[in-house]
Amino acid sequence: MSFAELRQLSPAEKLKIIEALWSDLAQKDELVTNPDWHQEELSNTGKEFDAGRIKSVDWQEAKKELRKRFE
Repeated sequence: MSFAELRQLSPAEKLKIIEALWSDLAQKDELVTNPDWHQEELSNTGKEFDAGRIKSVDWQEAKKELRKRFE
């Protein structure tokens, strides 16, 4: 599928593709390297969570909410 074809998809279709790609990458995480800034952001988020300034959200619920926004 070309980039031009991807641009023609609905937001819901795009999210499904993103989920499929993310799932595939997650199964091969040893092949994917993260940039240094990403580790820094994860560390900062962990500190914010530990301090009680942010809360966690159930992943399944988060996906439902995101889908609602784009449908």
